[in-house]
Amino acid sequence: MTSQFPFDRALPGVRELQPYQPGKPAEELERELGISGAVKLASNENPRGCSPAVLSAIREYSDIGLYPDANGFSLKQALSRQLGVEPAQITLGNGSNDVLDLLARVFVGPGDDVVFSEHAFLVYPLVTRAVGGNAVVTPAADWGHDLLAMSKALTSRTKLVFIANPNNPTGTYSPATQLEQFLAEVPGNIVVVIDEAYFEYVSADDYPNALHWCTRFPNLVVTRTFSKIHGLAGLRIGFGVASKEITDLLNRVRQPFNVNALALVAAEAALNDAEHAVRCARDNEEQRARLARFCVERGLEYIPSVANFLTVAFGDHAGEINSKLLHKGVIVRPLENYGMPHHLRITIGRDREMDRLFDALGSFL
Repeated sequence: MTSQFPFDRALPGVRELQPYQPGKPAEELERELGISGAVKLASNENPRGCSPAVLSAIREYSDIGLYPDANGFSLKQALSRQLGVEPAQITLGNGSNDVLDLLARVFVGPGDDVVFSEHAFLVYPLVTRAVGGNAVVTPAADWGHDLLAMSKALTSRTKLVFIANPNNPTGTYSPATQLEQFLAEVPGNIVVVIDEAYFEYVSADDYPNALHWCTRFPNLVVTRTFSKIHGLAGLRIGFGVASKEITDLLNRVRQPFNVNALALVAAEAALNDAEHAVRCARDNEEQRARLARFCVERGLEYIPSVANFLTVAFGDHAGEINSKLLHKGVIVRPLENYGMPHHLRITIGRDREMDRLFDALGSFL
């Protein structure tokens, strides 16, 4: 019998997927072009890095020959105190993406619908199709979520709704009154996920803290991450907060030891250094305003953002400008796979990194 690679045995949803494309590493660009000192403004990482308290905690940890605490007891206690939720409501993940994947595996099966917005985080369709679900993509409104359109898209087949607030890659957000009204209208047997990965960067008065609604809406799950404001992207740790019943279901499919020991230690140390997060948020606002002013001066349209990035329109020249930036040693994020081929997403960096970006753009705009 002739053996064949069993590609056709893979689940149809998996065969149709395209792998997630992360931002190009600076080291890779330097190898390709033979340059040095590349600046990466592509992956919404915190350019200021983690708190010194985090580095100290990692250096002091010596039990790497032992498995981590599978239940993350100490970190959950710290999160419980800071967020005002019970430890039994918290699911820890290998990044918040891990929690999004758990939600799809628990609630979505072949033929079930998952609703999310156009131009929303690419992980939503990935986890949906991987379990055989149908991705129901609603049109965006002003580059943000159209909650009315999302509400109208709900049917008896809908199992899950993903809402990124703020949204990646547009930086838009849904105000508290609109989001609360949406939650009130969603049937209680549909799980709504509010992804707050960029929560700590937002200073808008009408931006909601969705955790305050978890008791009122038992079908609500809120996810957050330590990758952004806390600068722990390399350690991969995030969490979800939900009712005890939903949390129990997520923990039934969660892999043992899905969060490593150093990540647990680092995350707890990050929580204990609130000043670092405040400084990072303040610096981010200043540099984001600089980039917005640069765009205005150069006649570039951009999508107003409350997160740690700005998405800028370059029209038909977006691909060409991205290539020129790469050759200048500046890495930003093309958005063709988000259905935004005329835009580039630019992560907010430090002074010197933004200067490098402005010099590069100024040399050929």
